[in-house]
Amino acid sequence: MAGDDLEKPLGVPEPDAANGLAAEPEHRRKRRHVPVEMPIAALLALCLLGFVGWAVVVDDPTGGEPTAIVALPPGTIPATPNAAAPASEPGGAAAPADRSGADKQGTGQPGTGQKGAAPGAPAGGQTVTIIDGSTGKRQQVSVGAGEGKPETADGKADPKADGKPSGQKPDVKVAAIEQSLLEATRHGHVPRIALDGTRPSVVYARKAPPASEASIKVALVVEGLGVGSSGSARALEKLPPVVSLAFVPYGNEVGPLAAKARGQGHEILLQLPMEPFDYPDNDPGPQTLLTSLTPEQNVDRMQWAMSRMQGYVGVVNYMGGRFTSTETAIGPVLREVAKRGLVYVDDGTSPRSLASQFAGANNLPFAKAAVVIDAVPSNAEIDRALARLETTARETGSAVGIARALPLSIERLTQWIKQAEGRGIVLVPITAITTRAKAS
Repeated sequence: MAGDDLEKPLGVPEPDAANGLAAEPEHRRKRRHVPVEMPIAALLALCLLGFVGWAVVVDDPTGGEPTAIVALPPGTIPATPNAAAPASEPGGAAAPADRSGADKQGTGQPGTGQKGAAPGAPAGGQTVTIIDGSTGKRQQVSVGAGEGKPETADGKADPKADGKPSGQKPDVKVAAIEQSLLEATRHGHVPRIALDGTRPSVVYARKAPPASEASIKVALVVEGLGVGSSGSARALEKLPPVVSLAFVPYGNEVGPLAAKARGQGHEILLQLPMEPFDYPDNDPGPQTLLTSLTPEQNVDRMQWAMSRMQGYVGVVNYMGGRFTSTETAIGPVLREVAKRGLVYVDDGTSPRSLASQFAGANNLPFAKAAVVIDAVPSNAEIDRALARLETTARETGSAVGIARALPLSIERLTQWIKQAEGRGIVLVPITAITTRAKAS
């Protein structure tokens, strides 16, 4: 046997007597029969051990519950988790919860009557649940409500505060856009008189300040908003709500800007682009109303402009020297304005305008600017124009002044408005003047 082993070639396995194949070495046979379940079991054991170790070492009382990080202004989060609870009564006892208004929406917030609102949160605010990562305690915080007024030390609302940062205009209650005052066209929704006779110019009008018949009334209209973001923002920031704002139907933000102006309490007007004498060298823009078009075509273009924003009380011409002086052009347009329950304002730039004649024939509330305040945009000329406006108002009882949304114009108007009341002048929205014109 030893001789056979010496004569056997190195590395050649012995033949298998059963099937004639070379026999596999014993150490390889043992390795091939190791069970595959053992490595998998070991891996699962390591994972389980790691999870148990993480749960023991890491202090997370929420157990991995999803959380959100919310950026809040200083002072929004209560000082203690119970800060949002009802105020304590004298003597330190907590006031009993009001069960009469128990939540019927299934939100678990008794006494709120509003889904998702935290107890004591202002109406209309959003509620965020904040979880303390170290203790697991939860507290609900009202975010972005802004409607509540700051409280005094005794827990009552501060009558001197309006709940807004210094210098910001207070919210003014305005009428929502009424679906009954809208008509669908191929361009979008346009104003109309409701079936019960309600007119948009009445619903969306701002309530005029109290004044006697003997008061000297002045309405100011600032036009050209909607196309320049800086000019529009400046007008909304500086001018008081009693000033009426007119928007050109161009620009992507005209709708939101008009809605913001209404939210601040301004009456808004739509500027209708009309053909000037030097058209097309001086072009108001797309969809301009032209004397060369048929009445139907001009009304169609007018409806395009009307659909660009909502909630306006009337329209004012944008350029239009030739158009407003052409009877066959301006007549059908003003009949359409009257049909839709709006007012019409003539900007006073064209002495040849026939708007007043057709307004009277169609029982259309009408007003014409007595003074173009910034025809010459300089400090001295604007101040002189405002003096003429005041003189006209004293002579006739009321007057309308119109200006563009230029930085200089807004600055001089702001200064004049501050001093006007002391001189016996009452500022009114434009509908207060047009209503007066219709009655007379």
